Amino acid sequence: MTVATKEEEAPDAGDFLLWILVWSELAAFGILLAAFMVAGIFQAEAFAAARLHLNTPLAALNTAVLLTSGWQAARAARPGMPRARRQRSLVRAALLGLGFVAIKLFEYSGEIAHVGGEAYGAFFELYFLLTGFHLLHVLFGSAVLLLVRWKMEQSNIILITTLWHVFDLIWIVMFPIVYLA
Repeated sequence: MTVATKEEEAPDAGDFLLWILVWSELAAFGILLAAFMVAGIFQAEAFAAARLHLNTPLAALNTAVLLTSGWQAARAARPGMPRARRQRSLVRAALLGLGFVAIKLFEYSGEIAHVGGEAYGAFFELYFLLTGFHLLHVLFGSAVLLLVRWKMEQSNIILITTLWHVFDLIWIVMFPIVYLA
């Protein structure tokens, strides 16, 4: 009878479920982004007019905030990091995530008046659906980052930081499509 080495062990069931979750998130946002882009093709003039009412510099700042949050999450996931430093990185990541939410809500306050405007077609409805769905993910992820700060198991840290990076990736793709196209 031989003892299995680390490389020969079966993958953790949590890893499999994590990747199902990651791919389902990417698929859901992919469908929403595809709908946004298709509508933009059919309503090109309306979408161009609507984009003039977006606060692109504020969205760019929010991109930096979210990516900085992702950097803090990545720091928390580093092997060998002392517990106190991991906890601080998780809290910083969560606070920056909440900062993203606050900035986005402020941005929404200047854009909400345009919903339903015939000149903008479906732009603002799809914009709020797409960015609002992402906003809810960031809000939920921030809460989970704070929960993991108290339940500091490596598997929990890997799970939330992996998802956090998926939220970063989605925003990195969404930002140019929504704001710059």
